[in-house]
Amino acid sequence: MPAVPGLRSPYAKVGRLVYFGRMLDKIRLHAAGRLPVEYQANLGDDKPYVFGSRCCRFLGVRYADLKARTLQGGADLDVLVWCEARGILHTDDECQTWNRFMMKIGWRDERSAALQDRIREYGLAGKPIETGFDLIDYDEGRDPVAAQAWLECPPAGDPGYRTPPGNFPSARLR
Repeated sequence: MPAVPGLRSPYAKVGRLVYFGRMLDKIRLHAAGRLPVEYQANLGDDKPYVFGSRCCRFLGVRYADLKARTLQGGADLDVLVWCEARGILHTDDECQTWNRFMMKIGWRDERSAALQDRIREYGLAGKPIETGFDLIDYDEGRDPVAAQAWLECPPAGDPGYRTPPGNFPSARLR
């Protein structure tokens, strides 16, 4: 699929979470009539393997409620704070585990075969695609390998982000 203006990479973080911002982008683009048809089948929380559904379950909010709140306006971080207040407030460790899980879907798991099918279907054979996030980025014209998109770092321009103390230990785990 071609790049969609206003639709960020799934690797991009809002606060402590990957993918969340992309889900908000899809909600806003769909409401504005600018989300391509190919993306619309994956909106909502009724398909358990779809990333948006996984994200809603992790946050403990219904997609319909998140959509309504997102369309009320406000910054991405405000919407995330709203989710945490109404759903599940996770620890820094739980968020880091979530991020690592989401970034690795399709790599040696139950989604691996589907990922390989999609790579062929999208004409991306030969690209170093190892995960669903990689597939999305390559399909939309981004190169996550060159950007090392999987490395966790503060999202650019997000004034609400803070690096939680103790989240990035300098000593090796024994």
